[in-house]
Amino acid sequence: MTSLDEKQFLRALGQRLREQRQARGWTQDQLAEKCKLHRTFIGSVERGERNISILNLRHMTRVLRLSLEKVLAEQ
Repeated sequence: MTSLDEKQFLRALGQRLREQRQARGWTQDQLAEKCKLHRTFIGSVERGERNISILNLRHMTRVLRLSLEKVLAEQ
């Protein structure tokens, strides 16, 4: 079971990824296709419902042309 702090971290991480996707004008479908991941997976990550693996996160940030440091930075 995840703690409240962990849930907040995942929601904030998902929000940062969503903002970057939207800044590029991409839909979840488009990002999923570029990442070779399923659209529902992208949606669950953006909502903070999924504890994403570091490898999938690395892949998503590369497609979005972001650094892992920027996405993981707590604001």
